[in-house]
Amino acid sequence: MANTAVADADSGLTRAQLAARYGLTVAGERPTLAGYTRQLWSYRHFIAAYANAKLIATFATARLGRVWQVLTPLTNAAIYFLIFGVILNTRAGVDNFIAYLCVGLFVFNFTQTVVLHGTQSISSNLGLIRALHFPRASLPIAVTLTQFQNLLTAMLVLVAIVLVTGEPLTLEWLLVLPALLLQSVFNVGTALGMARIGSKMTDLKQLMPFVMRTWMYASGVLYSVQNFAKHLPGWAQLLVELNPLLIYIELVRHALMEDVPLTSSATQLWLVGTAWALVAFVGGYVYFWRGEKEYGRG
Repeated sequence: MANTAVADADSGLTRAQLAARYGLTVAGERPTLAGYTRQLWSYRHFIAAYANAKLIATFATARLGRVWQVLTPLTNAAIYFLIFGVILNTRAGVDNFIAYLCVGLFVFNFTQTVVLHGTQSISSNLGLIRALHFPRASLPIAVTLTQFQNLLTAMLVLVAIVLVTGEPLTLEWLLVLPALLLQSVFNVGTALGMARIGSKMTDLKQLMPFVMRTWMYASGVLYSVQNFAKHLPGWAQLLVELNPLLIYIELVRHALMEDVPLTSSATQLWLVGTAWALVAFVGGYVYFWRGEKEYGRG
């Protein structure tokens, strides 16, 4: 009799009303933005463990192991110094071009690797996504955390290079930490945005190396930023000066080097760098969250 009474009470209700009555929700329904953030925080240990596992796996088959974290940027620096510094003589106007070049390469490589791996963070982990339930933003965030650990190792080498090439140790070196934190926030947002785009456009990973190479040339990595003022019209120079990677590179250079040429004042660099970090993080996070139901389907 009780079951009959319940059935009669439910007979006139719609599916939505029945779901609300019994506390049912749609499978895979996107949580609210605040709820999604709480989920991510609860999975922080998973993100850290996944990032560490990826870092170990990256160098597991290499004989030199994690030494390649240092050898790769050093090899790139040597090649670019030979081509741009010696053959093309772009070192003119920069007192300590070796340190100038290495800072640019190390800082740029941080964002470059995050963007390249972040673009594939969803499409290359479909098996994991379809097998386990977890907030998908964990994957691009883990990419940034993995590359940040690589950066810390590389920064030890960079500090040695800067000292050996004659730069003095000053209190301004402490500014490297907030500069890299701003860049890390920017990288997280960029990785999140590129992860969603990459999940829809799987061929994007083939295009991104060319995009990043162009971005490098526009970031004053290989030559003095004063060349922008000499060879670009005013509007183009303004766009270059607002380039977030140029800003983060210049912040680190300003902290580690004396008498280094800058496109803007240090105060302006900090303000614009902070603005880019906030815009990229909030925009990328919200954009990724809005596509949470799409990942791993189709």
